[in-house]
Parts: sequence; C-alpha cells; structure tokens
Amino acid sequence: MISVIIPVYNGKETISKTLGSLLNQTYHKNKYEIIIVDDESTDGTPEVVKKYVKKYPKLIRFYRQKHKGPAAARNLGAKKAKGEILLFTDADCIPEREWIEEMVKPFKDKEIVGVQGRYRTRQKCLIAKFAQMEIDDRYNRMKKRKYIDFIGTYSAGYRKDIFFKFGGFDESFPVASGEDPELSFKISKSGYKMVFNDRAVVYHKHPNSLLSYLKQKFWRAYWRVLLYKKHPDKLVRESYTPQTLKFQIAFLFLFLLTSFLSLLSLAFLSLCLAFLMLLFICTLPLSIKNFKRDKSVGFATPVILVLRACAFAFGLVCGAVRL
Repeated sequence: MISVIIPVYNGKETISKTLGSLLNQTYHKNKYEIIIVDDESTDGTPEVVKKYVKKYPKLIRFYRQKHKGPAAARNLGAKKAKGEILLFTDADCIPEREWIEEMVKPFKDKEIVGVQGRYRTRQKCLIAKFAQMEIDDRYNRMKKRKYIDFIGTYSAGYRKDIFFKFGGFDESFPVASGEDPELSFKISKSGYKMVFNDRAVVYHKHPNSLLSYLKQKFWRAYWRVLLYKKHPDKLVRESYTPQTLKFQIAFLFLFLLTSFLSLLSLAFLSLCLAFLMLLFICTLPLSIKNFKRDKSVGFATPVILVLRACAFAFGLVCGAVRL
C-alpha cells in the first residue's frame, strides 16, 4: 500500500485539480490511498475535500487539525497512513498520471529509503520561465549524483519506518520552508540512500512577477538560517543549492561593505568595483545556459540573479537577527 499525503491550508482554488490528477493515476487504485490534512482552513477547503471523500470513501481520507503549519499536517497524515511508502505533494501541485508509479519505482531497491521527484510549469511569463530554468539547473546537478541529501515535499517519498525513525518533519518550522531538507539531511548523515527521479513530475505555479519571486527568496533565506543552525555543515555543500549562489551572496556582502568604506576612503573604491565585477561574473554560467534556451530570459538573468542575491542576503540577516 502507498499513502499519498497532502497538507492543505486555504487551498479551495487548487485542491480539486490536485485530487483530480491523483484519481487519474496509472497506478492501480487498490494499491494506494490519499490522505488530506487540513490545517484549519478558513476558505471552505474542507467542504470541497469532503465531496471527494463522499464520492471515493475507500480511496480518500480527510483529517483536520488546529493551525500548526504544513510540517505538523504532514506528520499527522503519516501517523494515519496505512502504507509502508509515504508520498508527499502539495495542494497546489498537479501530478502527472505516472507520478505515483515513478515515485515508487526506486523503492524496489531495498537500500533506497527516500525519493525526490521534480516539478515543471506551464506558465509563459518571463519570471516564471526563469524560475523553472533556475530549478532545472539544480535538477541537472542532482541527476549527476548517485545519491542525494535534499528532498522537497512537493514531490517526495520515504519509507515509513525511516520517516518515523528520524521523527518526521521538524514542527519548529511553522511554514513550508526548511522542514523537508532538515529531515533529508538527518537521513543522509546517517548513511541512508536517497535518489532523484527525473521522471516523477508534478506541475506547479512559480511566482509570475519579479516582486513575488524576490519575496519568495527572502523568506526561503529567512528560514534557511534555522536550517543551517541545525545543520551548519550544509552551509558548505549539499546536493541542491548551487555553489554560485553562495559566491553571489558573499560578493554582494563584500561589495556593500567596501561601498560603505569607500565613502570614508577612496582607497576602497577599486576593491568595491572588483567585488561588483566578481558578482556579475558569478551570474554568467546560468545566464549562458538560459540564453541558449530562451534569449529574453538569458538577457534578464544577470539582473535577476543580482536581485536574488540581495533578497537572499536580506533574508539571511533578518533570519539571523530573529534567532
């Protein structure tokens, strides 16, 4: 038995498409269940889900908790699960028909305890296309690794016994931004094997404006501080985050520092310009890749990456102050 677990909070507008896609899987319906955990929605989400439960009582189960965040909702779903394999996706994701089948395949190897799928988008606006190319570049890095240490819950799978051995998702993360890699980091450090399956696809909507994209990056960086506090060794390297991003943030901080010092002494001006040049040089690898796929995205990439570094840097500072 496979258990598909979906946390939802005010997902009335998207949950129907998610459930519709899960009801149309190539995997046999007698071999999986769908568990929805509502995190005290206020928009009528429970009423929408209950209609599906009424229509498919043997396939879909519904639970409701006080507002505690997605980590707690996923943990509750895992506790209620009948399956030995736990699959996770989000209430705004649309899995392809083969998603369950592809997520389950790697578990045929008894040594594999975790699986990461991928997401795509059908959006055509520039920012969304950039966001997809950005994550595609990260997927390409993961494909080169035999085993990974980073799993995101939009398309995730774990053996249930391993999931509970490591305590499930850390509920000290109140929002969806850090609890999933935190679990996979712990599992990886203990020597267990997890893999990336490029064919296990869910569709997802990326931010469609520059402002919403930068806000997303700010909050991810904000909660990364808590993640790296728990796993400081992952500041150096992990299988998902590109090293160029870390260099961009470092050169940005150095540029800002020397800019301030240049106001006190012009001797720092050349150093300031050097760090600015290094910052832009770090944007070139992804810019060139994006240009080959879409010229408009390629031209915009250096500017977006510098702004992304600013959003990340600000988020890291605010997250550090919070801690």
